[in-house]
Amino acid sequence: MFSFFTVKEALTFAARLRLRSSDEEQDRLVEKLLDDLHLTKVQDTECGSVERKRISGGERKRTAIGVELITDPSVIFLDEPTSGLDSFKATSIVNLLNELAHKKGKTILATIHQPNSEAFMMFDRLYLMLDGNCIYQGPGRQAVDFFSKCGYPIH
Repeated sequence: MFSFFTVKEALTFAARLRLRSSDEEQDRLVEKLLDDLHLTKVQDTECGSVERKRISGGERKRTAIGVELITDPSVIFLDEPTSGLDSFKATSIVNLLNELAHKKGKTILATIHQPNSEAFMMFDRLYLMLDGNCIYQGPGRQAVDFFSKCGYPIH
């Protein structure tokens, strides 16, 4: 994202580059994404940069996710979409991803380091690794019981 673009301009730019539909259809899609990503209130605010803060970290992450969603992919790969965010904003990003998976039928694959317990419980499937090896694969809600049965209770 260019730091001098507004949130809406960033999404519109991505639409113009990546879609073949009419400008009107692209504009409707941008408006829908702004609404779905809860970015309507900041749509006319510059994205900014690390040096020039304009929108919050969570808004910046959601804008970046929106740029990827512009083509309506069925599978979305995200590398640490919650890094650098406080607990509340990180949970809201995980909640957004959960909604995309459940309501829009998207498959979301994301690496997330040290999620808080509320965000953790939103994960449908986990693949936990240690030293490059899988130590757990299964439903998120069953991980605590699994580790307790293995002698590693989680409090």
